[in-house]
Amino acid sequence: MKTNIFPAIKLTVLTLILFSGVYTAVIWGVAQLAPNGGKGEVLTVNGRKYYTNIGQTFTEDKYFYSRPSAVGYNAAGSGGSNKGPSNPDYLAAVQARIDTFRVHNPEIERKDIPVELVTASGSGLDPDISPKAALVQVKRIASIRKISEQTLRQLVAENTQGPLLGMLGPEKVNVLKLNIALDGLK
Repeated sequence: MKTNIFPAIKLTVLTLILFSGVYTAVIWGVAQLAPNGGKGEVLTVNGRKYYTNIGQTFTEDKYFYSRPSAVGYNAAGSGGSNKGPSNPDYLAAVQARIDTFRVHNPEIERKDIPVELVTASGSGLDPDISPKAALVQVKRIASIRKISEQTLRQLVAENTQGPLLGMLGPEKVNVLKLNIALDGLK
């Protein structure tokens, strides 16, 4: 019995030290090399702080809409809806989002609505949309703000980030940064 118990206890203590202490310290150290010490990018606008790596809700027609959130943009508890693509409740929620989008953007055909504008991400906190999802909203915002569509297309292009290292992932637009830039237009 001693031949099995003592090695098991030693292995348990070693893994506790390794994964609770050493691994945690290494990950924390790597995070310190990231912008803002691993806390994400923080923007301060009119005295208010915003985290650009967490999705924000924008529901006014004068702004670009964010991707829907299954958790109400609550960063304390991120997560998806856990409903499959054939679940009737999920399909009803997506249809309601499509209907709402079409009410605010009547000139956009159902088939032209980018999927990320009507489906929530896995975390429910996705801060980015595709350039296509931003561009499909240009007509509505131009009409409300009395800004030319070309100016808004240029703003979207200026706020589009390419893939990581030029090849990893899709092009994306951070909705918070885009809307802050939109408010900065004169």
